Amino acid sequence: MWAVLEHRRVAKRLSRLPVEILKRYEKWKDIVRISGPSGLRVIKSFHDEALKGEWKGHRSSRLGQQFRVIYRVVAQEIRVEVIDVTPHNYEGSD
Repeated sequence: MWAVLEHRRVAKRLSRLPVEILKRYEKWKDIVRISGPSGLRVIKSFHDEALKGEWKGHRSSRLGQQFRVIYRVVAQEIRVEVIDVTPHNYEGSD
């Protein structure tokens, strides 16, 4: 079983998400906990992909037309760290 850890800013962002996106994020976390990141690749609607450039080493999954969850995998500890849940704009992010 995988652990899903959330950056401290994620809780604040989640409180402002539309309900449908929040439900999809909870489903995303369930899949990661049970199957790990490889389980996300089986479900094509998440469009899980590796990021490039400034975000190299991180991955992104779609939660809807606009929103993405950005995360990285720490395989040695069987851990997924959620960095952000954000509208699709990776430029200028911390």
